[in-house]
Amino acid sequence: MAKARMHLGFDFSYSHMGGRWRMPGAWPGRTFPDVEMFEEIARIAERGCLDMVFSGDGTGIPDTWQGSPDAAIEWGISWPRQDLNPIMVAMSRVTKHLGFGLTYSSTFMHPYYMARLMNSLDHVTKGRIAMNLVTSTRKSDAANFGFDALMEHNSRYERMEEFIDVCRKLWDSAEPDCMLWDFESGRVTDPAKVHHVKHEGKFFKVEGALNTPPSPQGRPVVIQAGGSPRGVQASAYVADYIFGPDMALARQVKHRAALDKALLAIGRDPTKVGILWQTPIVVGETEAEAHAQRDRLLTSIPQEAVGVFLSYNNGYDFSTLPARFTLQEVQEKIIAANASPIGFVYELALELGETTEISRETFFEHGIKSATSYDKTIAGSASQVADILEEAFEATGSRGGFMFGHTVSVPADLIRLVDLLVPELQRRGRFRTEYKTRTLREHLGEE
Repeated sequence: MAKARMHLGFDFSYSHMGGRWRMPGAWPGRTFPDVEMFEEIARIAERGCLDMVFSGDGTGIPDTWQGSPDAAIEWGISWPRQDLNPIMVAMSRVTKHLGFGLTYSSTFMHPYYMARLMNSLDHVTKGRIAMNLVTSTRKSDAANFGFDALMEHNSRYERMEEFIDVCRKLWDSAEPDCMLWDFESGRVTDPAKVHHVKHEGKFFKVEGALNTPPSPQGRPVVIQAGGSPRGVQASAYVADYIFGPDMALARQVKHRAALDKALLAIGRDPTKVGILWQTPIVVGETEAEAHAQRDRLLTSIPQEAVGVFLSYNNGYDFSTLPARFTLQEVQEKIIAANASPIGFVYELALELGETTEISRETFFEHGIKSATSYDKTIAGSASQVADILEEAFEATGSRGGFMFGHTVSVPADLIRLVDLLVPELQRRGRFRTEYKTRTLREHLGEE
């Protein structure tokens, strides 16, 4: 019996931030946003037959630490960024099969604009685009769009669900065979196959069909990564494919079970919805080589930069921590601020106990490992890493695969993934040896 095959992506979100740009193996003499760097990423990923490359995004400059963006700007923490829409178009022009995942926020964006943009990108890439839809939990992002405070946690997901309802209506407003392009008569489109959209809901009011030809994929692929109970419920409704958190295997198994339950509750088949587990990873010729590369993460940024990263991603200014405290006290303040309830403090409380008193120094010792993804980075030889991936793949239902990323340096670590790990997975019958499908949706549907 043939083994179930994995799907693999590469997340290059942080390849130029958090000190990674200066690590051995990064591009010498090139800095962000040199488009040729990204084109090379695409070529390498396609050589490895990966399903897609992916980037997270955010618009705000971290300013939670000491109420100022200065440290983030100085140390390159979630700075600089750029809308990767044109970058991924450039990447698509030097590849034929590789898919592309772009991140946008349903909390701030309008569904008509996003439906039209993603449809247009789907045509440019010939059916290889995915929209990673997120809810926004950072105050600086909210300020960019004129909000004085973060939207309440559950309301963010309600808005996302209505957002995707509108997008689906718009993507479906033109039937697949509506375009005629009839040279003799001059008719462009069959009007009977273009349908008026009229939507009026809690968050959006939209009227009118999408004025673009139907998407090559039917609909662009939608990815979502809800982690809280409400987030899992929303991801089951919104997503074609799930972006799973990089957490311990036992919790990934529970997450898969919770998602399956949520999918069944709305009449979706859980076997058709895969999870790409976020997987920080370093592969080497030997275990020692991989560990030495991973250890470089602990030298990539100073403590102030660690504080900037953690404060921004948790919605709490950790520069105000007292000499000693409990994690429960801090977590209560994070929740009260409507920031993400399942961030670093939540994770650390699971490890140390929420009522355990710790020092500020201990907090930042754990913090650098989290801010650099050192604590979750798998490091080993190709055979060792493949063993770990196979175990996780089978334990979580053999549906989906992995989104590699948070590597120490690009392109060196991507090249090692493609030249060392991919051949090992192929040898085990766990990954494709060539592309046999055309669109990203088809790639992700392969079994």
